[in-house]
Amino acid sequence: MEINSQYLESVKKQFLYYKTIGEKAMDQLVPEQLFISLNEDTNSIATIIKHLSGNMLSRWTDFLTTDGEKEWRNRDSEFENDINDKAELLKKWNEGWDCCFNAINSLQPEQLSDIIYIRNEGHSVADSINRQLAHYPYHVGQIVFYAKLLKKGDWESLSIPKNKSANYNADKFSKEKTIKNFTDDELNKLK
Repeated sequence: MEINSQYLESVKKQFLYYKTIGEKAMDQLVPEQLFISLNEDTNSIATIIKHLSGNMLSRWTDFLTTDGEKEWRNRDSEFENDINDKAELLKKWNEGWDCCFNAINSLQPEQLSDIIYIRNEGHSVADSINRQLAHYPYHVGQIVFYAKLLKKGDWESLSIPKNKSANYNADKFSKEKTIKNFTDDELNKLK
């Protein structure tokens, strides 16, 4: 498999991994906790999701042909907490991710060097993907951290559990060397 094809496969797996991590964190909360904001300077999980969805819809709609910052996007309104129903929130979450995956799945390896624009600044397709692959996990990390704070115990770890690194490493090193994406095993653990 050529490097550009490998890159696209890796990107798809990583986006799916972080989407899954966010969902597994939210699943550990009661619905009301998704809408809690600890103070005026913090966003609730719902607000973070609203922002992520707005960004995804703007960036990935007509990804190759229009600026990634769409005229119809109202970024500031993404930080107004006006969703108060879990079903509506998850619908927004999935709309954003579906738009992202549809765009990524439609890409051909030779398009990775094409130039697209975000706020009139040119990026290669690969650079724009990397930009979002840094942005989305940043916010998913906020969701996970916030969920852990709100859960107050009985947290089901979404990565290597505390004080279990030695066991995790022993298991990994007991197996033959392989070439695969780190998400292959991680996604299976999260199912």
